[in-house]
Amino acid sequence: MYTIGITGGIGAGKSEVLAYLEKRWGAFVLRLDDVSRDLLVPGTEEYRKTVELFGEGILFPDGQPDRKKIAGLIFNDEPLRAGLDAIIHPGVRRETMRIMEERKKLGTKLFVMEAALLIEDHYDAICNELWYIYAGITTRYSRLVSSRHYSPERIRDTMARQLSEREFREHTDFTVDNDGSFDDAARMIDGRIEEILKGI
Repeated sequence: MYTIGITGGIGAGKSEVLAYLEKRWGAFVLRLDDVSRDLLVPGTEEYRKTVELFGEGILFPDGQPDRKKIAGLIFNDEPLRAGLDAIIHPGVRRETMRIMEERKKLGTKLFVMEAALLIEDHYDAICNELWYIYAGITTRYSRLVSSRHYSPERIRDTMARQLSEREFREHTDFTVDNDGSFDDAARMIDGRIEEILKGI
């Protein structure tokens, strides 16, 4: 099984790339945000520790966590964000490894995982290669305003917390330029996947 890690700044079009890899190449796609959400449910250790950290004010009446409220609390509070990361990230990595082993046994050839913090959390250690999905700041800004209706302040603050283009390029093995037409990006993806499949 060949494992590709997908990362890039907010608004770069990572979801579009994942959908293409899934549909065109039959890749098994794992979004680490989804793994995180699955961990933060009543009954898990991660849930218990998160409620201890934030208090029961982050819960809906049925006991489910209010993820929007949590996101708002940590948005400009780095110590609180670090506390949540320390609770969630080890579990995400453990579950990711379990799913990888499961897919390997099922005969999956192409395993793709995506996370904004793939580099910071050292997922290069369990991936064959990392891809950087690139789009310029103007393009990303436009996408976030039109598709997610983000405010300029939210976009600016989120981008400021992420790695720079230079850092992304330094720590990844392959760059998909998704600044223009997706047809161009798809051709780059196809070329790289064809090379990979020849070698496995």
